[in-house]
Amino acid sequence: MTTYTARRTPIHRGPAAWSAILPGQPAPDILTEDLAVDFALVGGGFAGLSAALRLHQLNPGARIAVIEASRLAEGASGRNSGFMIDLPHDLSSDDYSGHGANADQAIIALNRTAISFARNAVAAYGIDANYFDPAGKVNGAVSEKADELNFSYANHLASIGEASESLDARQMHELTGSRHYISGLYTPGTVMLQPAGYIRGLAEGLRRDGVRILENSPVQKMTRHGSSWVLLTPSGKVQAKTVILTNNGHLESFGFARNRLMHVFLYASMTVELDAAALKALGGQSRWGITPSDPMGTTMRRIDAAQGGNRVITRTLASFRPGMQVTEAAVQRAARTHREKFETRYPALKGMKMEYSWAGHLCLTQNGVAMMRQLDDGLYAGCVQNGLGTARGTLTGMGAAELASGVESDITRHFMAEELPKMLPPPPLSTIGANTFLRWKEWRAGQE
Repeated sequence: MTTYTARRTPIHRGPAAWSAILPGQPAPDILTEDLAVDFALVGGGFAGLSAALRLHQLNPGARIAVIEASRLAEGASGRNSGFMIDLPHDLSSDDYSGHGANADQAIIALNRTAISFARNAVAAYGIDANYFDPAGKVNGAVSEKADELNFSYANHLASIGEASESLDARQMHELTGSRHYISGLYTPGTVMLQPAGYIRGLAEGLRRDGVRILENSPVQKMTRHGSSWVLLTPSGKVQAKTVILTNNGHLESFGFARNRLMHVFLYASMTVELDAAALKALGGQSRWGITPSDPMGTTMRRIDAAQGGNRVITRTLASFRPGMQVTEAAVQRAARTHREKFETRYPALKGMKMEYSWAGHLCLTQNGVAMMRQLDDGLYAGCVQNGLGTARGTLTGMGAAELASGVESDITRHFMAEELPKMLPPPPLSTIGANTFLRWKEWRAGQE
């Protein structure tokens, strides 16, 4: 008999703003009985729901259950910036370039497969199109050094046959209403999500298709009995022939990939809904997304009423936390920085209140690989998104579902060919080293 016991369950700091700005959800379906299914997914974010949909497509009539520790879109899927990116977006690089032409073209094709999968789900389930906006994004540059990074990235994209468009300071002002940016690089393939709206809509469609989606039901233990797994939650059990872990960094909580996963938290704040006077002072277009030319800079995004209100989101600062949780004080420290970054870009809106501030959990590996593979008999993982949770989470969820269904695809071949995550230095060296490196990268990013 094999048993895996969770050492911890997710702890979130600050509200999941993307979910908070939408109308309330129906009461959760909490597991309060013993349930038998063919497939159980542990984690109800982008990976878990994508895996459930792919399993439903590949195994008509199969009994499928998604088991989420909290509410849908209250975890990482409600705490990201909503960029579903198709191009290489290597956060460890200087300008997002990937690992050579062949590798980059392969990952672009996979990312576009994930975007197409999500687009088809939006159409099939009638998800609000405002929650899935193929508007593209811009790398914004504040300094000449950052402008050079944009130039470098544009050349890299051109070398692999990908389009981009350079924007000057005037065009950036017309887009964002801010005179902070001296240039930008527009790439058309990114989808701008209302991530909580997309996740809720995907779950609603899956429920109509007969998938059981259980919330507020953290899995505490998994035990192999004969040919099935039994998953224990606080108030019920799930017996499943096949289990797929789609809980990103919390894969390590069950004992897998120990001391191989880098648990990083990013911090963000969202303004109150802007009134007419604030919108006039803000200027610019009603929807846009800016990633910094330097990956350690500041991400900015503006949304409109159809996506949850006329608001601006600011995201910057990172910390390495191997214990997978941060303090409320850390969130508030970051919120002060967010206000400074916002006011630098919009001095006419100095004093604008931030209604929500939060931390979001990312899981990365030193060598940039995922954990999409078989872990044990009837046990699979679709985890470790390397900071690209919307597209990469969709991919690893799809791939794990295909692997568990005995289906080979470009996705399974890609992830199965990856090596294991590299071991990290032992703590506290890893913690000290990683946070020192992050602080240095943030210092080097400067005004970005």
